[in-house]
Amino acid sequence: MHIYPDARSVVHDISPDEPVILNRPHAAARAAHFFAEKFPGKSLYAVKANPSPELLRVLWANGISHFDVASIAEVRLVRQTLPDATLCFMHPVKTAKAIAEAYNVHGVRTFSLDTVEELEKIVSACSDADGTPPGDLRLLVRLRVSSEYSELSLASKFGVDLADAAALLQQTRQHCDWLGVCFHVGSQAMTPFAYVQALERVRAAVAEASVVIDVVDVGGGFPSEYPGMEPPPLEDYFSVIFRHFEALPIAYNAELWCEPGRALCAEYSSLVVRVEKRRGEELFINDGAYGALFDAAHIEWRFPVNALEDDLTQPVAEFSFYGPTCDDADFMKGPFMLPEDIQAGDYIEIGMLGAYGAAMKTGFNGFGNADQYVVEDEPMSSLYRGDRADPRASDNVVSLR
Repeated sequence: MHIYPDARSVVHDISPDEPVILNRPHAAARAAHFFAEKFPGKSLYAVKANPSPELLRVLWANGISHFDVASIAEVRLVRQTLPDATLCFMHPVKTAKAIAEAYNVHGVRTFSLDTVEELEKIVSACSDADGTPPGDLRLLVRLRVSSEYSELSLASKFGVDLADAAALLQQTRQHCDWLGVCFHVGSQAMTPFAYVQALERVRAAVAEASVVIDVVDVGGGFPSEYPGMEPPPLEDYFSVIFRHFEALPIAYNAELWCEPGRALCAEYSSLVVRVEKRRGEELFINDGAYGALFDAAHIEWRFPVNALEDDLTQPVAEFSFYGPTCDDADFMKGPFMLPEDIQAGDYIEIGMLGAYGAAMKTGFNGFGNADQYVVEDEPMSSLYRGDRADPRASDNVVSLR
């Protein structure tokens, strides 16, 4: 694969007629190394954020050995790509066939659940033909926690309520070699306090259940940096999590896990699009809501943008985007800050799309093609370069208590 210095060199060389995805392996490597070295436990990459085999190999080479898989397709993909990786099937609702294949064919031993029915399904699917239950299961009970400090809630679909957690933990303890508790505070948690609240719920559930806990998995939610979303340093999250983990009534040798997705891959990719039409402050571009910009459309996520033409000289103005399909819903409100004199035919780079960007693309309406290239420049934002201004230096102080 040809490697380019940056987005401008790609545009100058090929003048792409369709969107182009630009990948930065060095950025993903840096993020993986950061988590592997600094998180005070084990980091599982949440594959759903970006299942690219090339990305998986970069993460593996830089210290990420465990992977959070949410479907049998992801199990197969990671096992084929990384034969020695440890896979954890962390979707709380799975089919019996998927569980059996994961356990018997791909060596998966770690599963999550949030109901007695799912517990019984896992035990049955992993039992021998004569009905002998497995003795090597590692089961994590998912606890429902608040998403109030996150930009995207994950509080309503999964998780056992605190009132019912003790009974489920007690029943699960009878069927596993390792027992754990897991949760998810929501995507893009903007303060470490999100994990404090969740770990207090873990404390209450474990104390009531009076069972030995071997692992606490704090899930995902670790943020990246986007326009209007400047989180505290990730070291603050790690410190707060570890301090509250150590105070839990759990086994002395219990493990601490996390499941970063966005934080490991957001900086990996950007997207080059072309303006096909301008109508006032609306730009019609060739990717959108049914492509890599799903989040920009459906949850009004703002991504950093950069005009790639050298002759645009006017000050920046606020723009919204329309995607290439025939749907009115193919609309991205923004605002996206671009030079006021941008016109049809100009190219734009949209940054921080390594998470839930390429992974969300569809072929709806005949659109969706996107060649991929490797570039060597830096992502538009980074939490890992060491040159980022600490947002705590402002008046917007984040409490770590």
